[in-house]
Amino acid sequence: MTRPAGQPLDARGRRRTLLAAAVCLLPLLLQLALPVAIVVAAVGVLVTSVSGRRQLPAWLRGAAALALLGWVLVQAGGTVGRETGCALLAAMLAVKPSELRTLRDARSLLGFALFAPFATFLLDQGPLSLLLGLAGTLLVVVALLALSDAESGLAPDSDRRRWATALRLIALGLPLALAVFWLFPRLSTPLWGVPDRASATPGLSDEMGAGQWLDLLADDSPALRAAFTGPEPTVSQMYWRGPTLTDYDGRTWTRSRRQPPARPDLIAHGTPTWDYEVVIEPTGRDLLVALDLPTALPDGVRGTRDYTLRSPRRLDSVSRWRLRSAPPRQFEAELPALARAEALRVPAGLNPRTRALARQWRAETRDDAALVARALAWIERDFAYTLDTPLPGRNAIDDFLFDQQAGFCEHFSSAFTVLMREAGIPARVVTGYVGGRRNAYGNYWLVRRMDAHAWNEVWLEGRGWVRVDPTAAVAPERIYDTLEDRLAAGRVGGARFAPIFDLGDWARRGWNDFILGFDADRQQTMLHRLGLGGLGASGLVALLTVVALLALGAMGWLIARSERERDPLLRAWHRMGRRYARRGLGRLPHEPASAWAARIAPATGDAAELTALTRRFVAARYAADPADPMLAHDLRAHRPTATPAAKETSP
Repeated sequence: MTRPAGQPLDARGRRRTLLAAAVCLLPLLLQLALPVAIVVAAVGVLVTSVSGRRQLPAWLRGAAALALLGWVLVQAGGTVGRETGCALLAAMLAVKPSELRTLRDARSLLGFALFAPFATFLLDQGPLSLLLGLAGTLLVVVALLALSDAESGLAPDSDRRRWATALRLIALGLPLALAVFWLFPRLSTPLWGVPDRASATPGLSDEMGAGQWLDLLADDSPALRAAFTGPEPTVSQMYWRGPTLTDYDGRTWTRSRRQPPARPDLIAHGTPTWDYEVVIEPTGRDLLVALDLPTALPDGVRGTRDYTLRSPRRLDSVSRWRLRSAPPRQFEAELPALARAEALRVPAGLNPRTRALARQWRAETRDDAALVARALAWIERDFAYTLDTPLPGRNAIDDFLFDQQAGFCEHFSSAFTVLMREAGIPARVVTGYVGGRRNAYGNYWLVRRMDAHAWNEVWLEGRGWVRVDPTAAVAPERIYDTLEDRLAAGRVGGARFAPIFDLGDWARRGWNDFILGFDADRQQTMLHRLGLGGLGASGLVALLTVVALLALGAMGWLIARSERERDPLLRAWHRMGRRYARRGLGRLPHEPASAWAARIAPATGDAAELTALTRRFVAARYAADPADPMLAHDLRAHRPTATPAAKETSP
């Protein structure tokens, strides 16, 4: 019987619908900026609580939705991107329960909630997002089954049966999902133009400004994982080299716009040599990092003369690189005049005290190496490491060297470079990561964004560019301590949580390897093992079409096979009727139950039992008091028997 579209939703159905919508929204909230996630969640709880007691006027619901959407746009700074779109979706989903009154409203809310897990995958493809998304989808399916029961007017299924049905539906779709994952042609760019995230991803970039690194140094998310196949460097040798910054305007360091291609002949590598595979987390940029200086660049990677490495594509997903590196014995022994001029350039009219000190030191010695050592000794003696620093003034280097004398790698590398340049020594800033933590469950090293670091390179006669780390001179524990040391110091929750941390990261690495790292090369390797190597994009599409059609056919067959009457009494009656039909005594489509029993009774050996069962069935279906708890059991147990005449003629 069809019920009106406005059939009211009972309290249990409301709770079930809200729970499913909340679980769908949860993974999306975890990917949004913390203030946005907190406000959206709070509005969702408030709207749900108030609207559960009384229906809010339409104008108030509209005003609340507009206010929340406007606030989200203001928080995004008016920029449009994936994060802004996902935040708007979360805000609308938080307000949607304000109109939850009927079964139709519940079905609308559940359908809308399913967009949240899909939107989450635009921001994160991690295992937690997948598990929460699957949990939300499962709850939505169970809630929809309950709504269907309420709308049909039939006896509702038990929750256990609904869960079994939902799991079966998801299992039916799993082969098709796996076929699409394994066989869909891997492309270097998405099929659709997904806009960038509205907020910048913390990480290395082509510039380093005052205070820009504070967010990066507080970010404990993974930056890269590296696994060595031979000798491993010590922690103090793990300088993961990133962009080199040469130009300085008094506030910000940027890359030089004149960067000729890398020349391997400029480097004489020393020993040892390290072979490793580095897996880099998505950054949304094309910058690569490598341990010290690679002996050769991977295919497609572009390098500049200062050995800043760039990927052939933007790193929007997990990427894997095989490299061989070694510390340089000599790096660019001959410095061209233009490059020298760039590496000596300082802003005019700034930092007079730094200039005076450098000139004084230069007047006292002509030995560049001795001058570098003197600067390092001064820093080690008189300076301190801290992240609590004031905003820089006009003469930022003077303020740091002579007044503040405390800061972090951004301050030390910047001041050291200017001091060396004022003394006539070519110098530049190098950014990257330092150190790492060896995972106890996997043979690899984890480097986090909080391991970001800035150091210097100075050019010395006969040696070329030489690495100098003034921050390590004043705070070696900041540079060389592993994350395990920091855990032991209680900074990130205590060493007792280190095994849990390692286990979680090991699981995440496995997820990256088997799911996110399944690229075109691994797809071709899998097809080659199946004897299908060499398939191009068109061949893959054809293969995927065939497999998908087979999967859809299997799904349709299984669904049709498992389709059955939901009423257990009617199901038992139909089953008994099929038994008689196999003997040629089936009921005609227009034939009432009693007429059918009366017609076939002479041809059966159990006419009395069949007639009695038919009478009980008719009473149960149409009488005022249909209670007959044993009827379904008796119908299932009944078996047609042959007539006496048939027994006599049988062999």
